[in-house]
Amino acid sequence: SSNGLCSVFHCYITCCRYQQKEFQEVARKFAREEIIPAAPSYDKSGEYPVALIKRAWELGLINSHIPESCGMFLLISVYLGLFLGGMGLGIFDACLITEELAYGCTGVQTAIEANSLGQMPVIIAGNDMQKKKYLGRMTEEPLMCAYCVTEPGAGSDVAGIKTRAEKKGDEYVVNGQKMWITNGGKANWYFLLARTDPDPKCPASKAFTGFIVDADTPGVQMGRKEMNMGQRCSDTRGITFEDVRIPKENVLIGEGAGFKIAMGAFDKTRPPVAAGATGLAQRALDEATKYSLERKTFGRLISDHQAVAFLLAEMAIKVELARLAYQRAAWEVDEGRRNTYYASIAKAFAGDIANQVASDAVQVFGGNGYNSEYPVEKLMRDAKIYQIYEGTAQIQRLIISREHLVKFKN
Repeated sequence: SSNGLCSVFHCYITCCRYQQKEFQEVARKFAREEIIPAAPSYDKSGEYPVALIKRAWELGLINSHIPESCGMFLLISVYLGLFLGGMGLGIFDACLITEELAYGCTGVQTAIEANSLGQMPVIIAGNDMQKKKYLGRMTEEPLMCAYCVTEPGAGSDVAGIKTRAEKKGDEYVVNGQKMWITNGGKANWYFLLARTDPDPKCPASKAFTGFIVDADTPGVQMGRKEMNMGQRCSDTRGITFEDVRIPKENVLIGEGAGFKIAMGAFDKTRPPVAAGATGLAQRALDEATKYSLERKTFGRLISDHQAVAFLLAEMAIKVELARLAYQRAAWEVDEGRRNTYYASIAKAFAGDIANQVASDAVQVFGGNGYNSEYPVEKLMRDAKIYQIYEGTAQIQRLIISREHLVKFKN
């Protein structure tokens, strides 16, 4: 009966919400109790947070996108109700986890999210053998992977990629250089986008091919770790490919399909990036609020001054709207709909407000906010990259405008 179906559906939704709350609470506890205390040290040293990555993996907070069929799905804690291996969670679920991790430290969160970006082309375009081989191994031990697309002369201009892959028998020989590759020096394998059609007039939709490359393949050379403005514990470096031989079975879908695969991954990964920016903004708001309830000027708490109270109100508005934006984008793709428009809106807006809210938090702290002994100067440094990686703020507006205008032209 229809009543019976409604009852079953209601139970299903209730169960999903309960599971989401569980994942969110575990991520929140981990961020506040383990990431936040360790983050300042990692920020100063630039050391990769191996211990935190391993712990996140043990808690089931990494590899959430990997399908259950790709690896172990073992109960590791009756109390937590969490699983080790491919959990096949939706993007909405992953976003809830991501926001909490980013609240603790976006350097740690970016290392984890870059893993998801590296996996996504294989998740959406890999065959059964490729998924079990490369995604399966990530459920067996805390391994990392990387998305190898950006080059020294081709960031936003993906069509300008110069790395070449030439077919020779049953292999492709790759030569070229990638840059700003997150997890580049820690990855077990890479998703690589390379040009297979040498004709410069060939459209991007047909000129590039996606490959899976084992990091220990002869000819793969890792550059030095870059010391960046923020998110310093994230491993970012250049990767050079010199006569690297890749077997044809490591091609995703087929020759010429790479650009569509690489861009398609962003619809699923931009919502979590927006969630990360929102997590940073929430942390900045919380730190500023707590400080405003402790600091006094002119004989009053600064929270009692309208100038500060209104600043906090504006920060709160932005955080709440950014959260709604990423949740809408995640919900759309989980429902099986094309979410390019909403994903770019979420990414652009959340990236911008992370910078605005972090800057305002420094303002609330005054001179103390400019000092590294207080947490908000790190948040301000960490926020900037959200307007740059996974498509700059300007590229997002280009995508949004195109999507918007298409609606009217059709």
